[in-house]
Amino acid sequence: MRLKLLTLALSLAAVSLPSYGEDLLDAYRQARANDPVLAQADATRLAVHEGVPQARALLLPQINGGMSLQQTSSTGYNADLHRDPGHERTRSISASVDQTILNLSDIANLQAAHSTSDSQEKTYEAAAQELFVRVASAYFTVLNDEEQVAVAKANEEAFRVTYDQAEQQYKVGIAAITNLYQSKSLYEAAKANTVTIENTLANDRQALSVITGKPVGDLKKLRPDLPMDPPAPADPQNWVDSAMKNNPTLAAAQLSVDAAEHSINAARAGHLPTISASLTRAKSTAWLENGSANQIGATGNGRWGNTIGLTLSVPIFSGGLTQSKVRQSIDQRDEAQDSLELTRRQVTQNTLNYYNSVIAGISEVESGKAAVESAQKAVDATKAGFQVGTQIILDVLTSIQTLTSAQSTYSTARHQLVLNRLLLKQSSGTIGYDDMEYVNSLLQ
Repeated sequence: MRLKLLTLALSLAAVSLPSYGEDLLDAYRQARANDPVLAQADATRLAVHEGVPQARALLLPQINGGMSLQQTSSTGYNADLHRDPGHERTRSISASVDQTILNLSDIANLQAAHSTSDSQEKTYEAAAQELFVRVASAYFTVLNDEEQVAVAKANEEAFRVTYDQAEQQYKVGIAAITNLYQSKSLYEAAKANTVTIENTLANDRQALSVITGKPVGDLKKLRPDLPMDPPAPADPQNWVDSAMKNNPTLAAAQLSVDAAEHSINAARAGHLPTISASLTRAKSTAWLENGSANQIGATGNGRWGNTIGLTLSVPIFSGGLTQSKVRQSIDQRDEAQDSLELTRRQVTQNTLNYYNSVIAGISEVESGKAAVESAQKAVDATKAGFQVGTQIILDVLTSIQTLTSAQSTYSTARHQLVLNRLLLKQSSGTIGYDDMEYVNSLLQ
């Protein structure tokens, strides 16, 4: 009876049981609303975007108004004017409009701001795509941990049953004490392993909670019958070509190069003349206040006057500042180009790696399933041989370990295959919500 229960426990550990808890889309929707990494990327995107109106503002009219009140004190007796010391007060009111007519540096800075803003938009798009993978990775890590715990518990139970059998046989004198020591050693190691895996599960559940911002409940499991179709299209170069066109991280790097090129133009324009126009309307009123008689006498009529001007500014020498800025901008452009090339190579490498991982993963899942089935039969046969005396207890213990290892490898391969498909779509820049819906359909 114990052997039948053991076989049933091991079989259940190898199969994902139905669950009716949260699914992948639930986790993604929670993460979309609560993930601090994506929120940080969004705030950065909005902050960088403000550089565009700030750069544009320098090319738009600048309107200023002002008013001043000044008082000048005089001392001593003035014999000519027969006046005691007093005060002279002046009030001025003005309004001015300044407009840049030509400033190539400011124009280039505006173009650089546009490119920088566009680059940050692509960076945010990459962060949004990365969220798909981060949620799926954390979700399937928890699912794999749960299956690993089930396998570990079944393994522990199998060793416990074997240990009980060895103990009974030793007590009745039909088995050596070596059998008892061997089975107990593996049983105790299995118990410790179960505790370790359960702790890993608790940590990984918390990691998923960090992304979603919600406690993790029961999660739906990955169904046993996964599709084993290869990536479509079946040509890895097609995936690389797609990545070169659509990968947002690569696009962000290219836009950073464009921004650096505009910055070089802005720095070089520091050598060029600028032209600006101005219009000022102002009036000034002045009056005297006698210190002894407190008499007031006006000295200004306070009429409005208009001033129109056109200013040409030609930079001649700035202590080497402009040349230094040009050299600095060129170096920053070269850095951006090197970063672009590195990103291009990494995207190509990742795309090919994930494509090959999907192809290899299909074979790993298929062979892993066969390995579990064979290992289960080996356990059954070894135990039957042990009962009739053709197998020793060490053979039984070894067969249980082999089955446990096969189950663990099979579980990991199944979950990693699904994740690698998403990673391939992400690297090619084509991952979207519909991919999450497809993966969600593989749950039960």
